Amino acid sequence: MSVCVCVCVAGPREQIVYLPCIYRNTDVLKPDYLATVDVDPSSPTYCQVIHRLPMPNLRDELHHSGWNACSSCFGDATKKRNRLILPSLISSRVYVVDVGTDPRQPRLHKMVEPTELYWKCGLANPHTTHCLGSGQIMISCMGDPNGNGKGGFVLLDGETFEVVGNWEHPGEAAPFGYDFWYQPRHNVMISTEWGAPRALADGFNPAHVKQGQYGSALHVWDWTSHRRLQTLELGEEGAIPLEIRFLHDPDATEGYVGCALQGTVFRFYKTPKGDWAAERVIKVPSKKVEGWMLPDMPSLITDILISLDDRFLYFSNWLHGDIRQYDITDRRNPRLVGQVFLGGSLVSDGPVRVLEDPENQPQPPPRVIKGKRIRGSPQMLQLSLDGRRLYVTTSLYSGWDKQFYPDMIQEGSVMMQVDVDTLSGGLSLNESFLVDFGKEPDGPALAHELRYPGGDCTSDIWL
Repeated sequence: MSVCVCVCVAGPREQIVYLPCIYRNTDVLKPDYLATVDVDPSSPTYCQVIHRLPMPNLRDELHHSGWNACSSCFGDATKKRNRLILPSLISSRVYVVDVGTDPRQPRLHKMVEPTELYWKCGLANPHTTHCLGSGQIMISCMGDPNGNGKGGFVLLDGETFEVVGNWEHPGEAAPFGYDFWYQPRHNVMISTEWGAPRALADGFNPAHVKQGQYGSALHVWDWTSHRRLQTLELGEEGAIPLEIRFLHDPDATEGYVGCALQGTVFRFYKTPKGDWAAERVIKVPSKKVEGWMLPDMPSLITDILISLDDRFLYFSNWLHGDIRQYDITDRRNPRLVGQVFLGGSLVSDGPVRVLEDPENQPQPPPRVIKGKRIRGSPQMLQLSLDGRRLYVTTSLYSGWDKQFYPDMIQEGSVMMQVDVDTLSGGLSLNESFLVDFGKEPDGPALAHELRYPGGDCTSDIWL
């Protein structure tokens, strides 16, 4: 069995990035596509989409992506990071894209139909992809074929990309699914919960939270036996735990998870007894507002990542409109060291007025880059390997984009770059960088997650 190890810390500067672009819930009746963007400042096509690979179907809702192999597979020279796995959150298709033959012009290699997931695994709505040391590929799922919540995992063969079956044992799927991360040296995997696909598919209804259609727990799994060992109920403060990150240090027994609904970050950790626990370490307070759907506006933490040196934690507040940087040298007491507003629902010339803010922050002005007013809000994040550049896109998920930021549906999302102070902390917008997906040939698109061809902070797990 090959063992895959992430060795990307000393990798070269990023030159291109891949982003899924979505047309579901927009006025454009075209397939979603994979965009290749040039991010090399010395290139004549810098800040431009240099290639588009359309999928063969409509309304897939491409979302997150992952790799067929880790950064380096010792003992198996045949393993190469040359296939990008693109699950579709709504159609439940899984596309396998060849990015090895020509990284600047990806091509479709294989398509796994949703019936394969339905019949072989009883699962649907695939989300997060991670490669495994065994050579297989594992994809978390959010539901069953009927739209109910079901947190199970699909295994793909790493060579043929055929569906092998479930990773979890029969009857042991979690009530809800979303993201996962594993730490092999400690024989553990932890998964998170969003909600029932049929509840969240077309927008967010607060009543569905009270009805129990959204999750609030972490699930601890034995990595070797595939058994679910523990459920860590985070309570109301931990409602809708989304992205989860262990520290990159493979010996670490702790990490962080961003919980959307109450704007909290929990630290999870292994106890001296050998089981797992969680504690809240960050809370972004909600703001009392008028002119919005509810009297209290949560920050809605939607993406979170950790720098490769395990020093800084970053997350996006998709409703409030800011990105925050925390020094996590003291793991239990993160310290805010950077913040930048890039749009959001609180802009000073918008319809929302803040009546009470525990943080006493002024409403930010609208953000304009190269003459383009930023619609939407910072959402997906990706950090350069050296930690100096933070790339940001503004689309969360088309159904929620349409509900909370209808102007972004009409004008398209954007990709921005934030400069990072890696010495003492600090964030500042790069005013000369903008990729405007409102100008795409087939019409405004919603660009989502970012991936580097050589691996990055959120794709690779150190073994």
